[in-house]
Amino acid sequence: MSDTPPESAGTVICLHSGGFTSRQWKRLAAVLASTHRVLTPDLLGYGPDPSERWPAGQPFERAQDLAALSTLLASVAGPLHLVGHSYGGFLAAQLARTRTIASLSMYEPVTFSVLDPVRDAAELAALAVKATWDPDPATGSDEAWFTSFVDWWNGPGAWANLPAEAAASFRRVGWKLFEEVRSLASDTTGAAGFATITAPTLVLGGTRSPPTERRTIERLVEAIPHAELRIIDGAGHMGPITHHAIVNAAIAAHVRAH
Repeated sequence: MSDTPPESAGTVICLHSGGFTSRQWKRLAAVLASTHRVLTPDLLGYGPDPSERWPAGQPFERAQDLAALSTLLASVAGPLHLVGHSYGGFLAAQLARTRTIASLSMYEPVTFSVLDPVRDAAELAALAVKATWDPDPATGSDEAWFTSFVDWWNGPGAWANLPAEAAASFRRVGWKLFEEVRSLASDTTGAAGFATITAPTLVLGGTRSPPTERRTIERLVEAIPHAELRIIDGAGHMGPITHHAIVNAAIAAHVRAH
């Protein structure tokens, strides 16, 4: 976790995507370090110590991550800014619904409950990731699930072509990641729920992301009263990593403006 002064300018809490860790925000923390205190917590099950991993087979609900983050937020004094990517963006949006914050920045949050069953029927039907976790007894990994999940977000062959180190990181948190996805499927916040967010909000996305996610962030910006949508040409769902300079500059500008 990064903890950098000056605290008087406010605190930025950056929440990572499912399957990754707080390290994904290392560059953004460096960009903001001169003006803000930056906290980059690992979500439950993602800590560097093996003892912190979520036990395989133990159920998990998103409310557990939200409870842990609420405790962290309660310890922060002064202006608070939330940043999140994907599942981290979903968590940031949920936290922003019930508290006053200075700003909210999200890259492709998985707030699928904003999709309308009629207007967005095709996009909802396209949400087709393998629904069960069937691990290999020898490795504890469900390669078919990883293929389904990673390829849905990044295109056919994405899991097979993922660098070995990145694939190993996914496998280490595979069960927790699966449970996050399963838990998200029951979210019923909807457009009306996210409309309670009052903070100035920046929502980012990429032109190469799945149409379902593109429609999701469009509906989310429609719902939040003070939201701006920015689409990055050539970026996909992993834009905060592949296009980090552009994404980080946009987030830093939004944070500093508020």
